[in-house]
Amino acid sequence: MKTQHFIPKLHMGKARNPFPRISPTIMLRALCLTYFLGYMSDPAVMAAGKGSPEVLLKDIAYRPANELQGNAYAEARCKLDIYVPEGATQAPSVVWFHGGGLRSGNKQIPERLKGQGMIVVAPNYRMFPKIKSPVYIQDAAAAVAWVFKHIEKHGGSPDLVFLSGHSAGGYLTSMVGLDKQWLAAHQMDANQIAGLIPFSGHTITHFTVREERGISGKQPIIDAMAPLYHVRKDAPPLVLITGDREMELLGRYEENAYMMRMMKVVGHEATTLYEMQGYGHGMTEPAFPVLIRQVKAMTRLRSAP
Repeated sequence: MKTQHFIPKLHMGKARNPFPRISPTIMLRALCLTYFLGYMSDPAVMAAGKGSPEVLLKDIAYRPANELQGNAYAEARCKLDIYVPEGATQAPSVVWFHGGGLRSGNKQIPERLKGQGMIVVAPNYRMFPKIKSPVYIQDAAAAVAWVFKHIEKHGGSPDLVFLSGHSAGGYLTSMVGLDKQWLAAHQMDANQIAGLIPFSGHTITHFTVREERGISGKQPIIDAMAPLYHVRKDAPPLVLITGDREMELLGRYEENAYMMRMMKVVGHEATTLYEMQGYGHGMTEPAFPVLIRQVKAMTRLRSAP
């Protein structure tokens, strides 16, 4: 088809402008209105609604009291914080697991995730050497089960629960989401999770698990404590994010690349791998926008009629 070009016709004497004049004030108002309508049409923003103020709830126990009695360490660690954006109503939630090699670290709500129309839940979990595998995975699963059972009270949708975390937190994300036994212990199906978005997490057996067994951190193994062992076709959508392959820890990019390949081999159609080039293992800053974008995209997909 031939492209049609419109060229204003110039008349002799005074030139006529074929377009009506619009004042800069009206144009600015129109642009602001267009931006506002586009912003408000985002399901994550629409879910936030209006009404209740932004709140931060701290140190909520996610295990029943009878499981904690007499265990001071469990009482101290099996707690979570919840960030609820203003007016949250059936909003998506991100369970964010902290990193630290399964041996250090504390729960935190990433600042970058605030004000995005999503609830953020940050659990603590027990760590090596005070406990050993699989207690940290069991704690992570207990926290996720608590979110599914209680998030509606805080303005969230149980149909829009996403798991994420950095490093050890990424490993816990993948283990809870791929090995169905951990949530099954709470009468829940891991396929209820809306999406898994681990940041630079092990996909082989974690180095701390290997250390517990006297195995070197440079000796890779894949067994039941490795996310790779649990690849499956029917898993939730999986978004793998790592740092630059030349700057990451001990082959962390290649582990995740192999995970992506094996998920595709078993027929999983929703696995994606992002490499944050120019960033090492501490690649959270460029990865947060990917997390936010993916949560919003999956929320739109799941909310579509």
